[in-house]
Amino acid sequence: MRVSVTDAKGQLTDLVRRAEAGEEIILTRHGHAAVRLAPIKTVPDRQARRALLKAVRESVAGKPSAGPAADRSQDFLYGEDGLPK
Repeated sequence: MRVSVTDAKGQLTDLVRRAEAGEEIILTRHGHAAVRLAPIKTVPDRQARRALLKAVRESVAGKPSAGPAADRSQDFLYGEDGLPK
């Protein structure tokens, strides 16, 4: 949506609401684009960050599992005689 700066003065509140909702608002001066209204991404507060970190920690808490022992990790490459397959 393109709106002249002069017209935007009277409807600024509505234009800000529309921009916050995701609509692209461009203010024009003398028919040329001058400014784009865009919402600011909010930074999560301390409590939200802690909740996110807790969720991540809980999701990975049970996942680590022991893999094959390092001395046996490549046994599938060798035959019973110890030579490469």
